[in-house]
Amino acid sequence: MQNALIHHIQKFINLELSEIDLLESCLAISRIKKKDHALQEGQICNTMYFIAKGCMRQYIINSKGAEQTLQFGIENWWITDYLSYHNHTPSSFYLQAVENSEVIALDKTVLESLLIEIPNLERYFRIVTQKSFGAMQMRIKFLFTMSAEERYHHFNDHFPEFVQRVPQYMLASYLDFRLNL
Repeated sequence: MQNALIHHIQKFINLELSEIDLLESCLAISRIKKKDHALQEGQICNTMYFIAKGCMRQYIINSKGAEQTLQFGIENWWITDYLSYHNHTPSSFYLQAVENSEVIALDKTVLESLLIEIPNLERYFRIVTQKSFGAMQMRIKFLFTMSAEERYHHFNDHFPEFVQRVPQYMLASYLDFRLNL
């Protein structure tokens, strides 16, 4: 499982063998059972999660008490609450396993040490964060400019693996389908 992260990192930067050895010595696999939470609202997020296997989501509970999915993550994706992680403040989000998942949980203190010892990792995390930020910008654009049906077709065309793996109610909340009850 650690190989998945190393392989992913090396798509963006080159690591020396000694750097790979150091990185691998700091990594551990965590297993999160389906429906279990890695983070709950109000907790301080000190961990970034690299999804080696499985599917996770980030969600909120809105003012009506309904879950609203903001993000999904599958293999080779990172998921965390960046604001809580960076600012050391209580999280506004939940991180939950949609499937039984295996993640590499990278604690903030460990990552900060690794960034000092392997400065090139900073570039990797910058690239990954920029790609994530860009994806979130596009998601917001689609929410503002597409109908629910257009959002579904766009999502299904670009991310068909999610449609097969994610329960329909989570997909509906992610795509912001308004259900008239």
